[in-house]
Order: sequence, then C-alpha cells, then structure tokens
Amino acid sequence: MTQQTLNGILIDEQTELSLNELCKACSSSAEWVIELVEEGALEPIGYVQTQWRFSGNSLQKARTAMRLQRDLGINLAGVALALDLLGEIETLESRLCQFDESVKY
Repeated sequence: MTQQTLNGILIDEQTELSLNELCKACSSSAEWVIELVEEGALEPIGYVQTQWRFSGNSLQKARTAMRLQRDLGINLAGVALALDLLGEIETLESRLCQFDESVKY
C-alpha cells in the first residue's frame, strides 16, 4: 500500500478568491464563471470584473453548478434557479434546527 500526501487550503466564508483563483479551483473557464455571475448564480464583490473577489461560498456554488450542468444537463438559468432553491432549503433547515433546539429546552 502506497501513502500519498495531500496538500490543501481550508476555505471558509471569509476567504476571498479572485476570478482566476475561482476558475482554477473549479477547473473552469473565466467565461463560464462570468456567465454564472450574469445569471445571478454567483455574486462577486466589486464592480470591475478585473477586481472581482468571490467568497468561499461562491466556490461551493460554482462546483455545485458544474455538477448540475454535467450530471443533469441543466442550462445556466436552470442552474441559477436550482442554486437559489438549494439555498432556501438550507436556510429553512437551519431555522427548523433552531426551532427544535428551543422546543427541547
């Protein structure tokens, strides 16, 4: 059995990535990321494209978008809608957990 050493970077919500860093992390093109921004699926920080910064959450969204397109063949408008609905589900689940905790005590 061979051993491998993996190197990585921990990315949280406060981490910011440039457009190039996001593309590299997703193995995608800048054009694809720009299309995600145009569809409203990703929200960069900054107004000028060359100075855009993306949160750590954007990396997760971009990877999810890539899987939705690859696995299900969803177009970018559908990807943006799916990401929005997934975000709503996550928010509702979080609120439900908070409610459950307050009922227990």
